[in-house]
Amino acid sequence: MAANQRIRSALTSSGMTASALAGAVGVDPKSVERWISQGRVPHPGTRARVAEALGHDETYLWPQLLLDSRAASSAQSELVQLWPTRESVPGDVWRSLLTRTTERLDVLAYAGGFLVEAYGLASEIERISAAGGQVRVLLGDPESEAVRLRGLNEGLPALPERARSTLEYLAHVKGLPGVDVRQHDAPLYASIYRFDDEVLANPHTHGAPAKDSPVFHYQRAAEAYLFNYYAAAFDRVWKDATPA
Repeated sequence: MAANQRIRSALTSSGMTASALAGAVGVDPKSVERWISQGRVPHPGTRARVAEALGHDETYLWPQLLLDSRAASSAQSELVQLWPTRESVPGDVWRSLLTRTTERLDVLAYAGGFLVEAYGLASEIERISAAGGQVRVLLGDPESEAVRLRGLNEGLPALPERARSTLEYLAHVKGLPGVDVRQHDAPLYASIYRFDDEVLANPHTHGAPAKDSPVFHYQRAAEAYLFNYYAAAFDRVWKDATPA
């Protein structure tokens, strides 16, 4: 097999050694050397840890995954449903996913106002916190240039104010046990909503608001390629976000 120059380059960029990466992901240093020199592909769980440690998607580090028929089959098994727009997602779907969540709720959006206005997000956060679950909410920084420009691009000049309104609405829950609310100035390519082992991903395209963009419903399967893809994307934005 050909050498994997992407992992070699990612190690150099991150300042990590092969031994340090091995320790971070729980494998023998010789395994890391084989990934690089022989192009070996580790098991899914290890790949996810490597991708997180190096700050890259699995499919960047191992592009052959995109051509792997098993990966394609697994990805298809993760897809539960898709809708042409966020507005076409039935309210019962949002409500059911929220009320069934007990361990992990993640929200990444610019404003996410519809969740507090129509689905009682604050009350659900209180319930999850009381049950010992973890909640992470990531909303756009209303003072950032990124949010202002995205609002103009999507024909929503009031987007910064909408983000500010949602942050104010959630102010009373951000101090609860297991609850963390942050703000970001990232150029989002998708809004991400995680409900335990399920994800609703709402990709954005140029000039189209999130409500007019498709939504994909994924459920974690054995390999969890797509679930892990969006979970890792959330974590990258979370890492650079600031407390709200």
